[in-house]
Amino acid sequence: MRESFRIAVRQFDPFESALRKQWADFVRHTGTTLELELFPLDLHALHQALFEGDALQNGTFDLAFINTDWLAQADRQNAVVDLSALLASDPPQDYPGGWSPSLLRLQSMQGRILGVPYHDGPETLIYRSDLFGDSKEQSAYVQLHGRDLHPPTTWEEFHQIARFFQRPLGGLYGAAFAAFPDGHNTVYDFLLQLWTRGGELFDSQGRLTLMTSEAEAALTFYRTMLQDGSATHPDCHHFDSVAAGMAFARGEVAMMVNWFGFAAMAQTIAESVVKGCVDLAPIPHSAGGASTSLNIYWLLCIPSDGPCADVSYAFLRHCMAREMDKLLTLEGGVGCRRTTWSDPEVNAVIPFCHRLEAMHKNARELPALEAWPQIASLIDELIVRVIQSQAPIPELLKDAQAAAARRGLACIPRE
Repeated sequence: MRESFRIAVRQFDPFESALRKQWADFVRHTGTTLELELFPLDLHALHQALFEGDALQNGTFDLAFINTDWLAQADRQNAVVDLSALLASDPPQDYPGGWSPSLLRLQSMQGRILGVPYHDGPETLIYRSDLFGDSKEQSAYVQLHGRDLHPPTTWEEFHQIARFFQRPLGGLYGAAFAAFPDGHNTVYDFLLQLWTRGGELFDSQGRLTLMTSEAEAALTFYRTMLQDGSATHPDCHHFDSVAAGMAFARGEVAMMVNWFGFAAMAQTIAESVVKGCVDLAPIPHSAGGASTSLNIYWLLCIPSDGPCADVSYAFLRHCMAREMDKLLTLEGGVGCRRTTWSDPEVNAVIPFCHRLEAMHKNARELPALEAWPQIASLIDELIVRVIQSQAPIPELLKDAQAAAARRGLACIPRE
């Protein structure tokens, strides 16, 4: 019999430190003698281990972090435990009313509940308030551009302001993008560019539709930004969202579109040099579009063949308690409870945490498709070709549309 409790976790220091403290508190309350064993993996490795390496169904792990993008795949493979009966008979504190409905919807599939929310935070514009609020910077910007300096509301302003703050000799760059091609970061950037220009990825019949004017405009802007050495951080092509967030925390970036959690991280981690200088604004949009956000979150799930399911549910339930959710947030993650979002101590450290409820009302979700990882891979390949070449974007979109047809992705029925 195993003497450890094993968790497959997304590699991120605040997750690991919070889980260790949450487990220590769990041990104090329950007296369990199991030792915590964490297996931190990056996105690709985590998905591969859970869904290609069969770790969810061979007893390897007791709990697993699962991204909401992967839920349809987990459901189809019967890879995780349906928690509906346990949540009904032995619910966590304040469940379900203590959570925003937007954090309970994606994991609910035809009456089954495949996991519970652990880490939240829609995408948002994150910026340095000390730079934008500096009177000398404001005067210089007015003199240069004839208008006030404020967080950008359009993508054109975003580009202009990024160039204004690009000062490589001083170690400051106007903007950062998480452009590492891992099937997540660039895909999310593309969707936000598309949606904020009034475009859609699927038509009303569920057909993947890439050859649109909005998609062309989205990719044109993305190429322009990532190829503009006078506006962006030089390491964008190597950044995932964590690395971009760390660059911001190190004071290297004036602004970025990234997950709320990285704004919270910049306010909490010891190595951050921008504590007290972090603020948020709506994601920019095109002249004819509207701001929106993206709602994706991390779940705690119990593998279908976990060796100690009773302990797994007890710890999962423990993590959802008010103090444990708050602990995660103060460690640099983002808790999912409404009590955390409104907590005075949390907002003293992260003064924008109370905005999460409103942010969720303007956030969109990805379609629940088992084939989503394949669609995301297709989009990733497209974007790599866009940002690493000068090939005409309409031709690249045409090629990607043809590739979707060859791979059976051109029309995916909604789940």
